[in-house]
Amino acid sequence: MKYQKLRPWAALVVIVILWYVVTEQKVWSSYLLPSPQRVAETFAALVQNGQLLTNTLASLQRMIIGFVISVLLGVPMGFAFATYPKLHGYCNGILELLRNTPPLAFIPLLILWCGIGELSKIILIVLVALFPILINTIEGVAYVDQKLVEAGQVFGFTRRRVFREIVLPSAFPSIVTGMRIGMGYSWRAIIGAEMIASSSGLGYMILDGQQLSQTDVVLCGIIVIALLGVLGEALLSWLTKPFLAWRENVQL
Repeated sequence: MKYQKLRPWAALVVIVILWYVVTEQKVWSSYLLPSPQRVAETFAALVQNGQLLTNTLASLQRMIIGFVISVLLGVPMGFAFATYPKLHGYCNGILELLRNTPPLAFIPLLILWCGIGELSKIILIVLVALFPILINTIEGVAYVDQKLVEAGQVFGFTRRRVFREIVLPSAFPSIVTGMRIGMGYSWRAIIGAEMIASSSGLGYMILDGQQLSQTDVVLCGIIVIALLGVLGEALLSWLTKPFLAWRENVQL
């Protein structure tokens, strides 16, 4: 039992060991695959000179702003579309066109309209993260057990109380799933945008490392992005856990 928490990291440990063995045996050139020691030294140097912190904070700021805007737009829109299907029908066409267009295709247009500043990157994140949040919210509300709603009405619940104590708790797990997917998509979008048009951020650092043939810098950037993704998932789970428990304890 005490080793169960370590199981998800078993494959990662094996990969790091193989990485060490391959680089020690010089199977590939150190230019293509630097050793773990060299990557660790580069990581320490990037931390020491402040480059890693500066770029990480730049990416985090963009991602958080875009993700929060996506949640603030996606959740209310999802409830509105689930409550008023006709409204969803009127808007569904344009939403589907936007959802099925690759987000990176909007980058040239966003640069022309908004320049290469922060606004274009935040809009790109919203375009990416909004739809999983919106769709999961719609589905979460649409599949609320109507028997619970009817039971609440029998007990004299007002519409507001039905929403607060039945609809919202029932839909919340689906909303959280949309938020988790949207957060992952946000990281992909911002890193891609920073590689194309930016002078800061982890995507910019990775591209700069590639252009200067610094594979160790590229790997450092990739590792930081992966770690931030895991930490973001953990933080979101921690923040939403009380609300999920609230749903489990709902009683009429």
